[in-house]
Amino acid sequence: MRGVVLVGLLFAASVLEAQETPAPATPRAQRPNVLVILVDDLGWGELGALGREDLETPSIDGLYDEGTRFGSYYTTSCACSPARASLLSGRYPDRVGVQGGIRTKRKQSWGDLADDAVLLPARLREAGYQTAMVGKWHLGLREPDLPNARGFESFRGFLGDMMDDYYTHERQGRNFMRDDGEEVEAKGHATELFTDWACEFLRDRDEERPFFLYLAYNAPHVPIQPPADRLAAYRERHPDVAPQRAALCAMVEHLDESIGRVLATLEAEGLARDTLVLFASDNGADVRAGGRNGGLRGGKATLYEGGVRVPAAVRWPGRASAGGRVDRPVASIDVLPTLLELAGAEPDAASDGVSWVPLLDAQLAAGTERATEEASEPRSLFFVYRAAHLDGGKAIRAVRRGDWKLVQVHPARPLELYDLARDPAEANDLARQEPKRLAELRAAIEEHARASRDVPWRARR
Repeated sequence: MRGVVLVGLLFAASVLEAQETPAPATPRAQRPNVLVILVDDLGWGELGALGREDLETPSIDGLYDEGTRFGSYYTTSCACSPARASLLSGRYPDRVGVQGGIRTKRKQSWGDLADDAVLLPARLREAGYQTAMVGKWHLGLREPDLPNARGFESFRGFLGDMMDDYYTHERQGRNFMRDDGEEVEAKGHATELFTDWACEFLRDRDEERPFFLYLAYNAPHVPIQPPADRLAAYRERHPDVAPQRAALCAMVEHLDESIGRVLATLEAEGLARDTLVLFASDNGADVRAGGRNGGLRGGKATLYEGGVRVPAAVRWPGRASAGGRVDRPVASIDVLPTLLELAGAEPDAASDGVSWVPLLDAQLAAGTERATEEASEPRSLFFVYRAAHLDGGKAIRAVRRGDWKLVQVHPARPLELYDLARDPAEANDLARQEPKRLAELRAAIEEHARASRDVPWRARR
């Protein structure tokens, strides 16, 4: 049985210190399968494994306990479309034309996936992988910006930005649920449908080829709509929790239960032992909907830590240390170069990410929790977001370099500077005290913006 790979694991490996007894490496001839589980708007700390006490997430907690958790895993934007474009392309979202949300109405859309952006499924398919997607796409509604046209052999899920109802699956009166190119009238809660379809793929997969399954849930994105029985069960256990918060917690618990079903299917199919599973959120929690970000400032639609630092963990038996932790900053753009190397594919020269495979091979060891190693030179990570409320669609940007982070909160407001090592909650703006560092990071943001200024982001179709 081929080993299953999941993105993040590689990251973890890269930063772990070597021990005397190295973990056995997966043979190069045995190319891994890939399973990426992406959830929508789940905030930092919104898990039992991260200290949350008003909800229970045993399935996701199991990934943390049995694998390696990332203490500083970053997405490249604070909203759904740009975060997904970046994950699948290995490039910053403004370099592939997706600076904000792609909407069902053109005038409200702030992104257009570049025609020349080659996505991860296309590259893995060329390398002989069976590629499948289940769940929320949110990168385009018509050719050539559909999943099947971008490398997925099969697609079952939702094309649009959000569902107005988890049971009708409609957005603004239209049904965007698809089975490949065909509109489908599926019945049931979307989270359960996506879980059913993912389990079907795992059971019916082509056993002669490695596979890449991208499972993108739209929970717990608004509307906060858990099944009635899950909400009732939650209220019975937590009668004092406010109604809005209770509904969100019940929705997260329902999501966790669904992820547990997918993991159980891996076990039943004999895949769990050789499976690398990456779990991550696309961006931070929506605080307006009752979401929490574990004490980090801001949330969805902001470039503060609460918007871009997200929960993530990787389980890969025999390659990732159980209970391991990596605190060195890593990013979703690293997923593509890492997986291409594992698949034996040619590297993508256009990728902005870094493969962690060499460090994984050299440093990963079995046993106790690892300390992270310091990078010889601090890595720069860039963030962008464009939306209607920002002076009619202007972009805001941020950069993290080492422990320092420069944030543009609004186009008309001054830049803010934070030392994340001493101030992870971004409470103390040091822009006036550190003018030299402010200028250095501002120049980095401006140079990054210039490099992508000719990439169109207005919807053309």
